[in-house]
Amino acid sequence: MVRELAWRVLRSGSPTPLREVERAAREAGLDPRDRGLLRRLVGTEVRRRGTLRALVRAFARGKPDPDLVAHLHLGLVQLYFLDQIPDHAAVGETVAAVKATLSPKKAGYVNATLRAALQARRSGASGDPRRDLPLRDVHLAGLVFPDPKEHPLLWAESALSMPAQLVRGWIRRHGEPRALALARAALVEPPLSLRLRTDDPGLTPALEAAGCAPRAGRHPRIRLVDSDRSEAVLQSAPFASGSITVQGETALRAAELLEPESGEILLDLCAAPGGKTVVLADAGARVVACDASASRLLRLQDTLRRLAPPGRVELAACDAGAGSRREAFDGVLVDAPCSNTGVLAQRPEARWRYGPSAVRALSLLQARLLRAGAERVKRGGRLVYSTCSLEPEENGRCVDAFLRERADFELEASIETLPDLEDPAGPVDGGYAARLRRRSSDPRAGAA
Repeated sequence: MVRELAWRVLRSGSPTPLREVERAAREAGLDPRDRGLLRRLVGTEVRRRGTLRALVRAFARGKPDPDLVAHLHLGLVQLYFLDQIPDHAAVGETVAAVKATLSPKKAGYVNATLRAALQARRSGASGDPRRDLPLRDVHLAGLVFPDPKEHPLLWAESALSMPAQLVRGWIRRHGEPRALALARAALVEPPLSLRLRTDDPGLTPALEAAGCAPRAGRHPRIRLVDSDRSEAVLQSAPFASGSITVQGETALRAAELLEPESGEILLDLCAAPGGKTVVLADAGARVVACDASASRLLRLQDTLRRLAPPGRVELAACDAGAGSRREAFDGVLVDAPCSNTGVLAQRPEARWRYGPSAVRALSLLQARLLRAGAERVKRGGRLVYSTCSLEPEENGRCVDAFLRERADFELEASIETLPDLEDPAGPVDGGYAARLRRRSSDPRAGAA
């Protein structure tokens, strides 16, 4: 049943398959063990999709249709990446799922392909990057991946499951070693990043008592917990009481860059799911939390119900282009929708949505949101623009273009962070944020 559910999630076309997993598990009434297996199957398929495509090309006869490919990917996930599943169960359960969803004939095709893949699997690393599976103590009997010396981008796309156009840009900006490290880090589920919302010295002992073993992040309010203890965190007393919440260090620093103060009136223009809204409210500010999407507003409402200090947050459904409450706020946060390339370990599906047309559409939206946020800032007030992207066209270039349009704003500070999963202290998330100050007087008025 779990393999069949995983296949249905992959074939649903959902842009957020890991969120779809939670819905499918809930509707099917899966117990925690099966729910965990469903998440591992779908999550590993999404993270390793480039490699799985290469394996299908190597072992499947002909060109299987998308329905068959999804089953083959799930079977290969079990044979090559989930050590706790015996080979006979991986093959047998996958074949049974094909029979239940497609046909016995296609089940025979999948059985033959998986057995060929199993026969080619070897333990240990060979030292040949054309045969070795990155971050796995496994290699293939024959050559599967391109030679990275001749075709480094094609190798990264298949062996590291990272689209070549993303890696190309990272190499240009950060150098090849750092670019490949970013791609490797996105192959695994990262530690869970938690924000401590109080100074209670009992929080860390309480997490330790729950079996979570938190370690300090670089930010004094951040603690990191291994991903396999996520369920224990979510069931812990500190989480239930709202004393801790899930939030990345880079996301926290972006909210803090607005420098919220008690008594101020702030606007969070793209507030869902609400983590940054809560940071602003925790500082004592009154916050108008806005979002245009009905589904995202529901998520925002859930977050605020659990975490927001009473009386500090006003929830509002709004379009960023609406003209109300102009120049009404001491500070505005524009946490813009983006390509998510700074959080690909947490949102692995985002890499498969990345492309020139998607980035162009996002850039237009980001520029519109930045302009809309600017119209709501008081003279002398602050505007913070942030993304969880690593791409310059969504970050610094967007801010530079805005500043060329608006001489009444100036750049005060900016941060740009790469995720660093090799450092035990993180951060596990990357992104960008810039704080702009609206001048007390408009220089365009003097020029007129």
